[in-house]
Amino acid sequence: MEAIDHHQPLILVGDEISDDNRLQELGYKQELSRSLSAVANFAVTFSIISVLTGLTTMFNMGLTYGGPVTMVYGWPIIGMMTMVVGLSMAEICSAFPTSAGLYFWSAKLCGRSRWGPFASWLTGWFNIVGQWAVTTSVDFSLAQLIQVIILLSTGGKNGGGYQASKYVVIGIHGGILLLHAILNSLPISWLSFFGQLAAAWNVAGVFVLVILIPLVAKEKASAKFVFTHFNTNNGDGINSRIYIFVLGLLMSQYTLTGYDASAHMTEETKDADKNGPKGIISAIGISIIVGWAYILGITFAVTDIPALLSTKNDAGGYAIAQVFYMAFKNRYGSGIGGIFCLGIVAVAVFFCGMSSVTSNSRMAYAFSRDGAMPFSSVWHKVNQQEVPINAVWMSAFISFCMALTSLGSLVAFEAMVSIATIGLYIAYALPIFFRVTLARKSFMPGPFNLGRYGVVVGWVAVLWVATISVLFSLPVSYPISITTLNYTPVAVGGLLILVIGSWIFSARHWFKGPVKNIDV
Repeated sequence: MEAIDHHQPLILVGDEISDDNRLQELGYKQELSRSLSAVANFAVTFSIISVLTGLTTMFNMGLTYGGPVTMVYGWPIIGMMTMVVGLSMAEICSAFPTSAGLYFWSAKLCGRSRWGPFASWLTGWFNIVGQWAVTTSVDFSLAQLIQVIILLSTGGKNGGGYQASKYVVIGIHGGILLLHAILNSLPISWLSFFGQLAAAWNVAGVFVLVILIPLVAKEKASAKFVFTHFNTNNGDGINSRIYIFVLGLLMSQYTLTGYDASAHMTEETKDADKNGPKGIISAIGISIIVGWAYILGITFAVTDIPALLSTKNDAGGYAIAQVFYMAFKNRYGSGIGGIFCLGIVAVAVFFCGMSSVTSNSRMAYAFSRDGAMPFSSVWHKVNQQEVPINAVWMSAFISFCMALTSLGSLVAFEAMVSIATIGLYIAYALPIFFRVTLARKSFMPGPFNLGRYGVVVGWVAVLWVATISVLFSLPVSYPISITTLNYTPVAVGGLLILVIGSWIFSARHWFKGPVKNIDV
């Protein structure tokens, strides 16, 4: 196949042109079913961000490092900076609406530079590995949540409830991925329905929980506690308030990821150069509002942070499960209502993992279409329902394999999934960096653009990603030992070495960046 001419001018913003013709301009033929509306595109991304998923599974970290102050004030800070990154991505997405997404953007924005293929290779692998890590962490978190639901349903830890082994948890994780692969084998019209159901479930779930939990809880936190209490009792030897606040921000930043899904779904979206960017921005914006409401509502039911974090409590140290369970148990003598509330969260997490596999498979389909993956000819095959079926099952299998590291140690697993935040954001930042440097004057925007503010917003986005890459690599416990070391820089650095090494010793000889599969 022929390499795409990265400096061939695109169609002007004012030109009315069909989605298929625009895709042909980018060098690809229409193979996927283009049936997603703006709402459907948004729904997939919103269900991947899923505030119920991220905030619930990371609630322990928020409580440990700063508590209410870090969560209540850290969320809008992270939200604002995430929106900056999202705006820059949306602008580029509008110009290049293709499932290839970020790695195609990097190649295109490098223009005549000889670094185009390398930039594309680097961005693509960070993007796809980051997406696999997201799926791994989401579905493994659901497996852990199901284990906690079983524990509480059988009497809780103090009542001799059943506590599943790590092998049972990994088995549950595999079963969840199997269901997600089956669902993603269905036509896109079905996934569109499930995606919109997931978006509605997330909003309705937050609405129910933020009203129900504080209402049922006998003991409620005061407004002063919620808005001013700063927890320094982390048990990790960290006393600096600034340091603690920074570590606690990971809860929010981990949650607000995955919005590149709107870009990867553009070849299945109508009016992609407009609705793709809208999907990114609206998913982030609504998640910020809904997420802050969730944080506030649940925090008003928090009264004893050490008790919630104790591994001796009924939920085994799963803080938010303990909040839900005890709120109902203290009032009604039974925690069954709290278990039901955890079920609401579990369904949201399930939908999040389902949508994550959808996004993974489209990225794998596009990356293999350009010959970047081993056995590429297998992974970009599309079935009669116009679904990249092989990419779906491959993505689910890899996510299962990544979770197997939890059988060795949770430290190794946590290092792996740290790529879900830092690795993915590096992939976000690379094309933005090329847009504000090499393509500063040559970039031809699509219908959605930031005008004269595009470069400024882009630079802020790049600097923010650089900042969090450093901050979230800091040690989270002192004194530092092999069991307390933050392995994030090891995991991300290891991925960087592998990607660059494979480029130097192999890919530079044959990978030329995105390639045309149609004669323009």
